[in-house]
Amino acid sequence: MLDSRREREPRLTRVALFKFQQAELQEKLAKMYNVSDEKCVSIFGFRTAFGGGKSTGFGLIYDNIEAFKKFEPKHRLIRAGLKDAVQKSRKNIKEKKNRVKKLRGGAKNKVM
Repeated sequence: MLDSRREREPRLTRVALFKFQQAELQEKLAKMYNVSDEKCVSIFGFRTAFGGGKSTGFGLIYDNIEAFKKFEPKHRLIRAGLKDAVQKSRKNIKEKKNRVKKLRGGAKNKVM
């Protein structure tokens, strides 16, 4: 096991269901792979096959919550509720970018 996680590619076959709930799928994967906490399961990237009825995605099952926090990117930690999203205004981001463009060398690091 690399990085204390298991990688799986779940394929869902649905009859008369238009959408599945990610929370239900996380519960099922946690039971199947004997994970103590459902938050250690990260599922993403689901695509519906042409014609519907079948979806394929990607799932990562971590051994513990510390490994989950260490290896998952920030946006997935925010989705899982383990990290708070930082609210920045678009204008502030653009102004900072333009201030940095005027500077050279180590001075850029001081502004950032």
